[in-house]
Amino acid sequence: MLTVGVDLAAEAKRTAVAVVEWDAGQAMVIRVGSGADDNVILDSMANADKVGLDCPLGWPEDFVAFISRHHRRAPVPVPPGYPAGGWKRRLTLRVTDEVVRNEMGLTPLSVSADLIGHVALRCACLLAEAGRRGLDIDRTGDGLIVEAYPAASLRAWGLTHKRYKKPGTGQALDDLVDILRDTPWLHLGAAETTCRESHDAFDAVIAALTARAAARGLTRRPQTQAEATAASTEGWIAFPLPATTLADLPA
Repeated sequence: MLTVGVDLAAEAKRTAVAVVEWDAGQAMVIRVGSGADDNVILDSMANADKVGLDCPLGWPEDFVAFISRHHRRAPVPVPPGYPAGGWKRRLTLRVTDEVVRNEMGLTPLSVSADLIGHVALRCACLLAEAGRRGLDIDRTGDGLIVEAYPAASLRAWGLTHKRYKKPGTGQALDDLVDILRDTPWLHLGAAETTCRESHDAFDAVIAALTARAAARGLTRRPQTQAEATAASTEGWIAFPLPATTLADLPA
């Protein structure tokens, strides 16, 4: 089995892709690197069994409706509670973001009100091209791609999810790479050095591990019809289930 992790950025320079091969209870990171353009990503996806893509796959339904009506100069639906505090939440957070917030204590960046929106625009183009190439794209995670959120995966697996991306805190990243290096069934090879030098590369590896967790049914799925309906357009973050660990991945 091959899983691919993509730490997507708005431009190729900061985009990293990792490829992990799984066989006989072992996993080998056979490639990881930054500077991935669209063709590198799409070619990697085409050869994968499951892909973890670190980027929102869609926008909040209420945000899309709000902006669409505003664009047409139609009366916009007034959000509940406006103008009191919190009225923008359903415009800025997807259903899956709220699930992660409630169950993991983490709030993902808002795809409609943060810089991650630039990345999501590129993601939308990638998903469209992937579909044209015949890849099975389902924003709920049932197809080839699942939406990964490395911070949530790290936290679920009992690893630190803070500070390793900040300048001057390289020790935090080194400590995380040490944990992966010392995992008996996971073989980093040359990827160890790359991950120490780039948190983008490290996140791509975590996204590839998350893809494996999703393929094994070890991530949170939509549990209600409302969640499933929202996930079909907004996307759904695949974060590991409670009590799962890295040791569950190769089985």
